[in-house]
Amino acid sequence: MAKAPHPPMRGQKMEKPQNPFKTIRRLLFYLKPYKFQLSFVVLAIWGSGLANVAITYFLKPAVNDYIVPLIGQEKPDLAGFEHLIIVMAAITLGGFLCTYLFNRLMLNVMTGAMRQIRLDMFTHMQKLSIRFFDTHTHGEVMSLYTNDVDTLREMLSMSLPNMLLSLTTIVGVFVMMIVLSPALTGLVVVILMLMLWTIKHVAVKSSKYFSKQQQALGRVNGYVEEMAQGVKIIKVFSREEKIKKDFDERNEDLFHQAANANTFANILMPAVGNLSYLLFAIVSMTGGYLAVIGRMDLGTIAAFLQYTRNFSGPIGHMSMQLNSILSALAGAERIFRFLDEPEAKDDGYVTLVNAEIAKDGTIAEVPYRTGQWAWKHPHQDHTLTYTALKGDVVFDNVVFGYEPDKIVLNGLSLEAKPGQKVAFVGSTGAGKTTITNLLNRFYDVPNGKIRYDGININKIKKSDLRRSLAMVLQDTHLFTGTVMDNIRYGKLDATDEEVFAAAKLANADAFISSLPQGYQTVLTADGVNLSQGQRQLLAIARAAVANPPVLILDEATSSVDTRTEALIEQGMNTLMKGRTVFVIAHRLSTVRNADKIVVLEHGQIIETGTHDELIKLKKRYYQLYTGLFELS
Repeated sequence: MAKAPHPPMRGQKMEKPQNPFKTIRRLLFYLKPYKFQLSFVVLAIWGSGLANVAITYFLKPAVNDYIVPLIGQEKPDLAGFEHLIIVMAAITLGGFLCTYLFNRLMLNVMTGAMRQIRLDMFTHMQKLSIRFFDTHTHGEVMSLYTNDVDTLREMLSMSLPNMLLSLTTIVGVFVMMIVLSPALTGLVVVILMLMLWTIKHVAVKSSKYFSKQQQALGRVNGYVEEMAQGVKIIKVFSREEKIKKDFDERNEDLFHQAANANTFANILMPAVGNLSYLLFAIVSMTGGYLAVIGRMDLGTIAAFLQYTRNFSGPIGHMSMQLNSILSALAGAERIFRFLDEPEAKDDGYVTLVNAEIAKDGTIAEVPYRTGQWAWKHPHQDHTLTYTALKGDVVFDNVVFGYEPDKIVLNGLSLEAKPGQKVAFVGSTGAGKTTITNLLNRFYDVPNGKIRYDGININKIKKSDLRRSLAMVLQDTHLFTGTVMDNIRYGKLDATDEEVFAAAKLANADAFISSLPQGYQTVLTADGVNLSQGQRQLLAIARAAVANPPVLILDEATSSVDTRTEALIEQGMNTLMKGRTVFVIAHRLSTVRNADKIVVLEHGQIIETGTHDELIKLKKRYYQLYTGLFELS
């Protein structure tokens, strides 16, 4: 299959929050439903911070009014001091309750916001085009759901509340320091500027490496996921050393990025801590000198020194939270870029409806299932026409490439009449699977037209178009659930009897009945407990229960043995009756009974005909069939 080429791996270029204010505004959208809870959160944070500030101020009256005057007294009167202690205890209890309240409320806000973000991401992912998944690795997408969402969760639940608490404490402490001593406060501000300068320079480097760390982690996760899926191939070809070397390179990059990020992050706190100790020492000496000359009392010095510690501590905490916030904002930007990825366009307006078709060919739309379908086609003059769903497919001079400069199909024209079995053969990359991708509208045709029952498929709504088709791919995917659930995936409202009939049609009933719980056997990990052939039979049963007029078999029997292939073909012959069938196969023996065999080469049809007709021509198909020319 021709695929769109992958772009350079994400993370090779340094990424940091490019527009943090825009990102914050979008985050606020997710927090808007919780504005009342957030109001209480803010009030509780203010209450917690101001309670800590108030407790410290009580050191001044405690020292000046009680401790110093009571020194040396044989029977000191502690009534006033006890009252002061009770007031301080009450304020401390209030601060504790406020802390509990904002943490509890913020937990509710965070889990609700994260739930909505994940829901929006998953919903949007279903609307993205196949091209997006062809050009992005699974690891990149999974990194959004794990690493980036997790850093965002930590920011909302911890970093932002702690940042606001620290800011509240700093403002409250600064005001009280001015009240106690403007001169000492000026000294603190000078040293504070030095601390902020240090924080700024270290934080910038730290945030850069934290962003690189997130990207490197995404590459490691993606590689591990890919290798876990391909573990059998790795062991078959004894490539353990090769993948270990490749993993070491990615892991080494993660090691360096994480080391750099955490080095700067770990430098920041000790640097700020040492500066805070320097600040405390300078303030202590200056305050002691002012006390000696009678310009300051001991209570003021005690309270101011404690405020000095309370002032530098939150600054250190803010510097640490700043790294987390910047890292989370970078992750949030990646999430929002994902949410801004353009959805797959669907300009179709022709829909598939239940119909009753009279003997004279008159078609009437009905609200109940009849087993007959019709295309409902609204026109610009507000009239409606109905066209019976038959499965007549026409490719008219189709030109397509996954990239503008790499044409895969070049002027392809062919017709598949209702009930015909059309087989595509040719070398890998000839455009066989691309034809089925276009028929499903996984990609839209830029030049030429594809008509389905005479209607341009670009006019047909994608979901309705795909309801009329069923595909059986070479790589079968089974979902976690019972065998019956996996078959019923082709038609969600299928009855148990319809599921049983589809399984029998695909010759899957025998092996299903031998499973421990039969149709109720739970499959996990893509049906790892089944053989490849059994998984393929379930995929064919899934297509059978959908009962579509058009069936696409992309190497549907390539993974099964000859006996199983014969069983499948028996069921397929019944399933294909009256349906338009497109078959892609490398085993030419499986297409001998096709009504039309199309030989493709470099995106063009070079031969068309039945098996006997093409054998008589003794050209490319003859060479392929007789082994004179091998498919590659």
